[in-house]
Amino acid sequence: MTEEEATALGNRLVACKGFRVMRGMLDMHGRTWDASLLWRWSNDVDVPDLRDPATLGCVLALVREAFARPNGHLSFLGHSGSSPRGWFYCWATSDGSNGGGLHRYSPTEAEALVAALEAAP
Repeated sequence: MTEEEATALGNRLVACKGFRVMRGMLDMHGRTWDASLLWRWSNDVDVPDLRDPATLGCVLALVREAFARPNGHLSFLGHSGSSPRGWFYCWATSDGSNGGGLHRYSPTEAEALVAALEAAP
């Protein structure tokens, strides 16, 4: 993911109603969260870096919270017939299967998490 793509995705994330800054997130300059970053992110001066694994983990926690699904996770579905698939957010249903979730396929984990938070109730 290029820096421009990461910034655009970060801006989409910050615009989600379920977004909030969490300790451990990094911004696009590699700085960890603190009170000053909270101000910057809320004013679109900087955004979370979705290329960072810790930031992705924080976003997964926000998505789980937004859907009230503590067992929510990302899954990858490879090629199905002639159409490629990708990453999507899902959760186990009452029978233990992976039946619940958003089947909006994204090429990266980061995009799948942002799409899930955008679609959250």
